[in-house]
Amino acid sequence: MIISQNTLKWVMRFYPPLFFQRIWVQKFDDDFKSCSVKISKSFLNKNYNGSIFGGTIYAATDPFYALLFDQLMQRKGFKIRVWLKSASIQYLKPGHAHLYFKIKLTNEMVAEAEEALKTVGKFVKAYPMEITNKKGELCATVMNEIYIRNLHQGEVPTVAY
Repeated sequence: MIISQNTLKWVMRFYPPLFFQRIWVQKFDDDFKSCSVKISKSFLNKNYNGSIFGGTIYAATDPFYALLFDQLMQRKGFKIRVWLKSASIQYLKPGHAHLYFKIKLTNEMVAEAEEALKTVGKFVKAYPMEITNKKGELCATVMNEIYIRNLHQGEVPTVAY
């Protein structure tokens, strides 16, 4: 489904798995090539050590590459299915305060996915993310492997995200 940046932002803000972990979408850029996300520290996501629960940080990174690629490829006329195939995280520093990350898709990343969808019919690639605190200190790094499949005519799509 193609939706506006503002609509997707508000849907994601109140999507229960993100909302109750205090994961807040700050912005989707007008061309769906980037988004900014804030992970607010609260009693709902604080661990025994007083920092943000690692599962919250991990969950925060889950949907965004898939959402950006989904909206971009649909706007290019592709009938696709997109999901996060795998992910890995490395915690570098405790998140004792709010955390932030920004995802940015380049024209080259989009062109590579588009070419693979046209020729092979699927695209699988891992992309890095960096989660920082307000001071800009790196608190975690994440690798998200995205799977995009070009649905062939006649296949009945099911929602996978």
